[in-house]
Amino acid sequence: MKLRPLDTPFLLVVCGLITFGLLIFTSAALGLLARDGATFTSVAVNQLLLGFLLGGIGMIITSRIDYKLWRPFTPYIVGFAIFLTLLTFVPGIGLELKGASRWLNLGPVSFQPVEFLKLAVIGFLAAVYAGNFRKVDTLKGGIVPLLAIAGGAALIVLLQPDTASGMMIVLAGTAMLFAAGGRVWHFLLLAAIGAAVIGAAALAYPHVRDRLIIYIDQSQDPHGSGYQITQSLIAVGSGEWTGRGFGQSIEKFSYLPEPIGDSIFAVAAEEFGFVGSVLLVAFYVAFAILGLRIAARAPDPFGGLLAVGLTTLIVGQSFFNISSALALVPLVGVPLIFVSHGGTALAIALIEVGILLSVSRRMKS
Repeated sequence: MKLRPLDTPFLLVVCGLITFGLLIFTSAALGLLARDGATFTSVAVNQLLLGFLLGGIGMIITSRIDYKLWRPFTPYIVGFAIFLTLLTFVPGIGLELKGASRWLNLGPVSFQPVEFLKLAVIGFLAAVYAGNFRKVDTLKGGIVPLLAIAGGAALIVLLQPDTASGMMIVLAGTAMLFAAGGRVWHFLLLAAIGAAVIGAAALAYPHVRDRLIIYIDQSQDPHGSGYQITQSLIAVGSGEWTGRGFGQSIEKFSYLPEPIGDSIFAVAAEEFGFVGSVLLVAFYVAFAILGLRIAARAPDPFGGLLAVGLTTLIVGQSFFNISSALALVPLVGVPLIFVSHGGTALAIALIEVGILLSVSRRMKS
């Protein structure tokens, strides 16, 4: 097969997101100087070296490898990803921060295996559904693989606890089931199961329950569990139409919790205003449209489902992050891809972009 040139529009959108993300992250990270200068240095090194450098190399490599070559290895890849995720529970190897065991301690840096697990689950599900394309509308061929693979992985990360990542894994898997031809009753059943799991998580984890309560009534506990969303909305509102200007956010210095993580969109909105916020959202919308275009024109079901899953994962996490900052959904701890702090998340996202580029080079005319 003659390879197509790199998908220039898609690559330009990615470059735009990376550039915008680097500007926002740099400004948000400067807020740490007022809190802890050493922290600023460590997060900057992590973002630049582990995220941009290693992720960029990974993107180049995966964009040049035929994505079909990954298909026979997807069961082993997801098995290895689960193994790494389980290591987070091992004392001395797993790193616990703020009551959650989500990281592996690798000396000067830490690695969050759930990001690799998300990618691995999408690859395995794509292989399973592509191999049973005519049976996806049945219980055994459609919903059972999703519950076994994506649901099983989600339950593991739920124990860390990481409710948000579990939701994102299931969300991407559900989009793949829809694209593969799942039936309506599949999604009704999944919705019922999802509601039950969220209810159980709210009973088991106080932070989940508090976030649901604050989402329903933001006036409750504005100085406690509702403090983050209150400060986020203040930051967004103070940006007005054109923002305070690059680097001029006030909230990031002492008021806004997690200015380089969960609340980074609020920093962007404060500095770039409504206009800048809409531009950022437009980039993600363009990413979604071009990613699904790659999926629709993929040469085989495996490539198409892979593109659907990866596009849904990247855009879904980003929109949940933005919606959390605007109080449109309960606060969830997922990254704003290409923007938030997290070298692992950024590196894996760039590798996922490389896989999408590999599919795009083999698109049908």
